[in-house]
Amino acid sequence: MRVAIIADIHGNLVALEAVLADIKKRGVDKIVCLGDVATIGPQPRETIARLRDIGCRCVMGNHESWMLDPSLLDGLEGAPDWFVNLIRWSTQQLTRDDLEYLGRFQSTIDIPVDMGKSIFCFHGSPRSNEHSIYPATPPGELNKMLAGHRSLFMAGAHTHAQMLRQHEGILIINPGSVGIPFEQRLPNKPLRFLPWAEYAIVHSGDGTVNVDLRRIGPDLAQVLNAPMDPTYPAREVWRKNWKGY
Repeated sequence: MRVAIIADIHGNLVALEAVLADIKKRGVDKIVCLGDVATIGPQPRETIARLRDIGCRCVMGNHESWMLDPSLLDGLEGAPDWFVNLIRWSTQQLTRDDLEYLGRFQSTIDIPVDMGKSIFCFHGSPRSNEHSIYPATPPGELNKMLAGHRSLFMAGAHTHAQMLRQHEGILIINPGSVGIPFEQRLPNKPLRFLPWAEYAIVHSGDGTVNVDLRRIGPDLAQVLNAPMDPTYPAREVWRKNWKGY
């Protein structure tokens, strides 16, 4: 059984297509998406349409929560105005059908694999899609985030950084970000994008499990010059973050 785990696409259709092309080569049986699919980048509607074509199960990320209930943005602490405005713009690009599709995303998902086991999937943590699990998150704090859930394999996203972490017998997988992978995510430090698209493949069989954290190089010229609605409010910011490569 091969399960591809994708997450944090963020409206970057070019990167999503690069990942899907690689997935097709790998003989994957299932795809699961861990949320945050259609904001920030310039192609929210197109990204949702492509994701619907795949027909995979999807977890609800914090960005889906904000799109479905824009009032949540009013209490978003520390978020700059440009970020909030960009989320609102992304939401305005969607049809009612698109929003109904996002509303069917689930807070957690179990994906069966071989040996009678499953991958327990969420966005930030089982308790909140705004939690961040890092390699150095203290064990006691992590136990609170996991809220008593137990599984041999768990998969979460949200940090935009690939990770494998063993915690009390649980293998926690973060596939990274398809659309906006971060070099680092530190307090009071500027974010720097990395020039690839990230995802993971979990391969189980013959009594073993392998996790492949993959990095695929999309065509950065296409990323820079992706079709943009004239009203897209982050044209220069988007291009600036990719121009260094």
